[in-house]
Amino acid sequence: MDTDIVIVGAGAAGLSLAHRLSPADACGAPGVSVTLVGPPPGPLRPPARTWCFWEAGPGRFDAAVTASWEWLRVRGPRGAVVRRPIAPLRYKMIRSDDFEALVGRDLAGRPLVRRVEATVAAVTARPDGTVQVRGTDAAGGPVELRARWAFDSRPPHRPPPARTRLLQHFRGWFVRTERPVFDPAVVDLMDFRTPQPTRGLSFGYVLPTGRRTALVEYTEFGPAPLTEDAYDRALDDYTRRVLGTGALRVLSTEQGVIPMTDAAFPRRTAGPVFRIGVAGGATRPSTGYTFAAVQRQSEAVAAAVRAGRRPAPPPPHPARARLMDAVLLRALDTGRVDGPELFLRLFDRVPAARLLRFLDGRSRPYEDLAVGARTPVLPMLRTAAELPWLPRRSAP
Repeated sequence: MDTDIVIVGAGAAGLSLAHRLSPADACGAPGVSVTLVGPPPGPLRPPARTWCFWEAGPGRFDAAVTASWEWLRVRGPRGAVVRRPIAPLRYKMIRSDDFEALVGRDLAGRPLVRRVEATVAAVTARPDGTVQVRGTDAAGGPVELRARWAFDSRPPHRPPPARTRLLQHFRGWFVRTERPVFDPAVVDLMDFRTPQPTRGLSFGYVLPTGRRTALVEYTEFGPAPLTEDAYDRALDDYTRRVLGTGALRVLSTEQGVIPMTDAAFPRRTAGPVFRIGVAGGATRPSTGYTFAAVQRQSEAVAAAVRAGRRPAPPPPHPARARLMDAVLLRALDTGRVDGPELFLRLFDRVPAARLLRFLDGRSRPYEDLAVGARTPVLPMLRTAAELPWLPRRSAP
């Protein structure tokens, strides 16, 4: 089987790239052939999860959006509340099953796209400048593909060296309450009325889909995930004590771990082999947001392919944003700044549109300075001064 492009992994990054490389209006016209390789049913398929992002106006995947909001709220540990409108932006939530179904239907009607179920063992650059992808199908039979380019979204076997390595780990309940308790117009982005851990921070996250339905998550920034029982105890405490929901029914759950690190994720491994998505550094280190950066990365790769250029994925976030993230992560990890107080202050003192541009890595230098001035300046300057002298270490 030969193809122009092989995409390894059929998650958000792989599906998004395939969707852009094979536009619907190009059906039947000359173009690049794409083979999307995803694992067969089993433990290698990721569990269902939810992605959130903000954008203005109609979006490419609006048909898969579960809900969207124009108001965000942050609550401090002692009850302070900051509530902000973000129009013309909307904060959107997509569930992975809906996204995969939508993109899968689109790709099914595009003749230049082929889907293969296989467990990939190796992606290798060949001496002739092509790529060989080897694996096995669900029955254990060999699968071999040769392509001009390969885009690999699988996580690396070993994380790159880093100065700071935290995890954003969480568990969420999709709940239905007996009485109306949620405000469907407002997302609680960070609710710090949770018991704070000795290292890092914790918060509640509420995405209401109705007066009695919502996704409620307990999240920590810290060194290690909790047990499932510990998450459930934290969620039970948050829903009943903090939110005062009363009796509720848990409809389904989701759980995940997102790396928060200043490691440099290489976007090229060898020759015509590139990494995309989380494996290519698309996760914003200071927030964990990934979906919007995946879309920017996918569009840049597709534009390069259409123009006949080498389709190297661009950096998902500018160098200036990555440096500021490194300072923030180090300051949080050392305890030099109070995390809940810092985030509450930013949402209280920085205009919402500017702060969201900053969090998305699209702010201008003067806006970065304005945001930085709203943080605890001396601890952040001390952290920035020591950062160049800290060694990058591999994960234990």
